[in-house]
Amino acid sequence: MEDNDLSNQQINVELPEEIAEGIYSNLAMIAHSNSEFVIDFIRLMPGVPKAKVKSRIIVTPDHARRLLSALKENIEKYEAAYGKITQGAGAPTFPISFGTPGEA
Repeated sequence: MEDNDLSNQQINVELPEEIAEGIYSNLAMIAHSNSEFVIDFIRLMPGVPKAKVKSRIIVTPDHARRLLSALKENIEKYEAAYGKITQGAGAPTFPISFGTPGEA
């Protein structure tokens, strides 16, 4: 019988230098369909009326659920080490336009 459980397998992950530098994002917008979740990471700069999507990640619903769980676990570890994360008052207001054709 074949074991498809990845938890028992080691995965080697390559991290190219240009990706390792990371991309700063201070806003994320999430959309979904019946088969995928789309997460747009956006950089919103003070005083600049136009924000740019810096990266778009598309995942399956199953992976979105695992991502949520991993993020929750990491936030709990962070808060245990550094204290509760407080949400700032400078959060963007909505609606935000993506500037796509037909959008006002």
